[in-house]
Amino acid sequence: MIRPSTDSDIPQITAIYRHHVLHGTGTFEIDPPTEADMAARRADVLGKGLPWLVAEKDGQVLGYAYANWFKPRPAYRFSAEDSIYVADSARGMGVGRKLLAELAAQAEAAGVRKLLAVIGDSANAGSIGVHRALGFTDVGIMKSVGWKFGAWRDIVLMEKSLGEGDTTSPE
Repeated sequence: MIRPSTDSDIPQITAIYRHHVLHGTGTFEIDPPTEADMAARRADVLGKGLPWLVAEKDGQVLGYAYANWFKPRPAYRFSAEDSIYVADSARGMGVGRKLLAELAAQAEAAGVRKLLAVIGDSANAGSIGVHRALGFTDVGIMKSVGWKFGAWRDIVLMEKSLGEGDTTSPE
C-alpha cells in the first residue's frame, strides 16, 4: 500500500535511509541523519505542499519517496526532484516503481510540471531502470562529482514532464 507518510514512520524511514548512506552510492551523504533530522526534512517537504509517501505492508515500511523543489529560486517553482529509497529486504519487489508512479501523480496534482531525477552513481542500475520504466528520459551524466567509498561517483540526470509540461503557461 502506498500512502502519505506519518510522524510514526520516521524511525523506519530513518533506518532505511541509514542503510543507503552506509552501504550505497545512491546518496552521497556520508553520515546518517538522526530521526530528528529526518523528521525536519519531512516537515520541510510537507510544508511546501509536496508529497512524502511510504510503501507499507503489514505495518512495515518497505520504502519511501518524496519530491522537493529542484532549486529555491522562484523560476524553478514548477520543477521538483524526486527521491526514492527502498528497504534492502524489499529490493526487486516493485516497491520503487509503485512509489515513483504515485509520487509523480501527487507531484503533478501539487502543480509540478517537470520531475527531475538526480541519481547518485551511474552504476545505480536499479534506480536508473525504475525511472526509465516510468517514462523518464536521460539528460546527461555529471562525471566524478562525488567521492564516496574511496572512488569518484557520477550523477545521472533524468527528467519527466508532468501534465501539460512546458506546452502551456503554468500560470
